Amino acid sequence: MSYDYDMIAIGAGSGGFSVVERAAEHGKKCAVVEQKKLGGTCVNIGCVPKKVMWFGAHIAEAIRDAGDYGFDVEKKGFDWGHLVKQREGYIRNITNWFDGYAEDQGIDVLRGTGKFVDEHTVEVAGKQYTAETIVIAPGGVPRIPNDVEGSELGMTSDGFFALKEQPHNVAVIGSGYIAVELGGVFNALGSKVTMIGQGTEFLRSFDDMIRETLTNAMEEDGIEHVTQFGTKRLYKDDYGHIMIEAEDGRTIGGFDAVVWAVGRVPLTEPMNLEAVGIETNGYGCIDVDEKHHTGKANIYAIGDVTGQPQLTPVAIRAGRFLAERLYNGKDEDPNFILDLSQIPTVVFSHPVVGTCGLAEHQAVSKYGEENVKVYTSKFTPMRFAFTEHKSPTAMKLVCAGDDQKVVGLHMVGEGADEMLQGFAVAMKMGATKADFDATIAIHPSSAEEFVTMR
Repeated sequence: MSYDYDMIAIGAGSGGFSVVERAAEHGKKCAVVEQKKLGGTCVNIGCVPKKVMWFGAHIAEAIRDAGDYGFDVEKKGFDWGHLVKQREGYIRNITNWFDGYAEDQGIDVLRGTGKFVDEHTVEVAGKQYTAETIVIAPGGVPRIPNDVEGSELGMTSDGFFALKEQPHNVAVIGSGYIAVELGGVFNALGSKVTMIGQGTEFLRSFDDMIRETLTNAMEEDGIEHVTQFGTKRLYKDDYGHIMIEAEDGRTIGGFDAVVWAVGRVPLTEPMNLEAVGIETNGYGCIDVDEKHHTGKANIYAIGDVTGQPQLTPVAIRAGRFLAERLYNGKDEDPNFILDLSQIPTVVFSHPVVGTCGLAEHQAVSKYGEENVKVYTSKFTPMRFAFTEHKSPTAMKLVCAGDDQKVVGLHMVGEGADEMLQGFAVAMKMGATKADFDATIAIHPSSAEEFVTMR
């Protein structure tokens, strides 16, 4: 049977664009469906603009500490709008590149929402297109808890990136990585920040060292942390400020902005999955096998919609591997099966968090407490040794087995974002504690602690 395309990807984010890009490199005729800008969440309202704002916050912290280094520097003000303008110009250059690159690679961009007609047909903006293979990669959207009265008074991370002016008094509801990243940026740039969570610590799924160190550091930075707070409703007082009421009756308020940071949900609803017999699981995700099959021979799913870690590099790798298996003879090659066991990732909080592999409690559960050895180090890094403001660094190695293979590496502190990648390579190669010990340290640096722990 003849089709319009060899492959159509629904979604032009990290996963969808990557799979058609690699397929096109192998000579396949491809199209990608996208109703918004190419690059998806990461480029436009996620990783990239988030990192720009984090850099701005990082510079604000450097100005704060400059006097302790002998500089006569005064922070006279901060223009949120100017930073946003610079950020959007930077992103515009990236999306313009995507548009040109897609054209150069012969990838057609079908503008609109993709809806299934049958297993080989997608409808976009009233027109139908056929493909031998269809890849579902629509990504996700921030979750707003609709069961909370007045939830519409809060914005999501999308709203954060739409802000043209800096709010002065902000509440961030949530305790995951998006919550701590946005809360940290607001705080460093001068907003009064209240973090609201149902638990007592941030990043509750992370290693206990990370949870404790980051929570304490953010509280010491002046962030108000309201714990064990189940949000019941949002409403405005007589002055137009937003108030937040808990299920137990507590009320806090006076906010001119509230941010929901309570997770993301897969963007599956518009695609008419019923037409091809694909069902979502209890989390709204599409279950796939290790080769990202959906159970329909010609339909695959990659990225956030699968429930796999919501990280840009994971989606990119999944897309490229899928194209290699389909079009470059790698279907039986185990090296082209996505390995999710040791994913390095960074949370751009203040201080920054880096982690790879198993948390201590996960290692104990997998290997048994008697087979796990943990090494830790906590200190004030040289950068903050004599500044009034102290920012902690904490490190942990989790080792398992008689050979003490490094199965978990965790860090909170300055530089974690840049040093983690190299250690992730070592862990991927099966490094042991003895390998770390045998490595000559770089001095003076925080990174040397990972190869000198005892």
